[in-house]
Amino acid sequence: MYLYNSLTRKKEEVVPNEPGKFSMYTCGPTVYHFAHIGNLRTYIMEDILEKYLRYTGLDVTRVMNITDVGHLTSDGDTGDDKMLKGAKREHKTVMEIAKFYTDAFFADCAKLNIKTPDVVVPATSYIDEFIRVISALMEKGYAYEAGGNIYFDTSKLKEYYVFGDVSEDDLAVGVREGVEADDNKRNKADFVLWFTKSKFDDQELKWESPWGVGYPGWHIECSCISMKNLGERLDLHCGGIDNQFPHHTNEIAQSEAYLGHKWCNYWFHVHHLNTSDGKMSKSKGEFMTVSLLEEKGYDPIVYRFFCLNSHYRKSLTFDWENLDNARNTFDKLIGRIAAIAKESMGTPNEERFAELEQAFDNALGNDLNTAQAVTVLYDVLKADISRAQKIQLIREFDEVLGLDLMKHAEAKIKAEQEAASDIPAEIQALVDERAAARKAKDFAKADELRDKITALGWVIEETRQGTKVHRK
Repeated sequence: MYLYNSLTRKKEEVVPNEPGKFSMYTCGPTVYHFAHIGNLRTYIMEDILEKYLRYTGLDVTRVMNITDVGHLTSDGDTGDDKMLKGAKREHKTVMEIAKFYTDAFFADCAKLNIKTPDVVVPATSYIDEFIRVISALMEKGYAYEAGGNIYFDTSKLKEYYVFGDVSEDDLAVGVREGVEADDNKRNKADFVLWFTKSKFDDQELKWESPWGVGYPGWHIECSCISMKNLGERLDLHCGGIDNQFPHHTNEIAQSEAYLGHKWCNYWFHVHHLNTSDGKMSKSKGEFMTVSLLEEKGYDPIVYRFFCLNSHYRKSLTFDWENLDNARNTFDKLIGRIAAIAKESMGTPNEERFAELEQAFDNALGNDLNTAQAVTVLYDVLKADISRAQKIQLIREFDEVLGLDLMKHAEAKIKAEQEAASDIPAEIQALVDERAAARKAKDFAKADELRDKITALGWVIEETRQGTKVHRK
């Protein structure tokens, strides 16, 4: 597989550290509110990537954190802890908020066919590990205490801004609009590893540490959870493009300072889902959740399909018209798959079958080109292969695409059969007579029979999937 590596800013062949095995880390949600569909676009594309890696035969282990402490409302180590903010908003404890929104997140993932990672770790369960690694960073001279907090000293690194496709001035937290400078820092890019009670007196979750009662910073969580579960050499780290700085930059800094060697080989970043007003967020406009999609009558799988038709490294614009177009296209796709059941058995063609398999593999193996993979799926539907081979390829591809294609097709067939059973015998006889007239090219008689069916209160339509009959 070739994948764009955000760290080197080029497409590279993915070579695991250990042959046959693959370690994958995903930045999980901060569970202070529902995930919006922009967040979930990232998890959908990460899910496709994981399933494709498994499809190629790799033994994948995927780990994800749950941030239930330490993530502040500003990148500059200022503002409320997001969890505390959520607790104040709903008049609940932080742990009640964490439990509710963790469950809500995985319920949304299930509706979108996003597989739960092999290992899921709440940050609050790893406090001892955070303290151990921070203590080691202090011993190595990479961290210092100031104003009651423990900071990582970025001046000790040969290179800090490792995702070099942006300038240092753009990245510097100290110059960001609305971000207060932290006078405790030796350097403007330094970041907090551990907060003490001197930072926020009203912080609900606090633990004893060598530096006083406090709680971890956000960035240390992912490094420790990854290293503890996936070892010192990580194959792939995933996240949204907005995690690239400062979160992933800080993860690399502290992990490699602690380990003394390169930590992660490949970085996978999914770009934003935008609205007409810009980047989707929880604070702007209508709060776009999976539940809202359902309330408006959309199957969540339609949103997954919508995401698959765009490349993960391109911003995707969401509006209801675009989603309607995706739903219409998906419904037509399901109709075409359902129609396969009515086809003749056909003649097996092993060569063409292998070509289609290879084309699907090539699409996803070329920087996860999901739109091209969907195109190959359409090629299967019109291919000169047997019906059984088509169904086999649809099922095989759907192990990666996660669209429940055969499940939807079978539901459509069942609904059509139930609808057909409600058609009165008199109407069905006219429909059959009309079909015979069309086959005999007696179109005048066919039109006459159509008019008769219409006069009796029924509508007859010709579609790609065959003749449809329903009440007016």
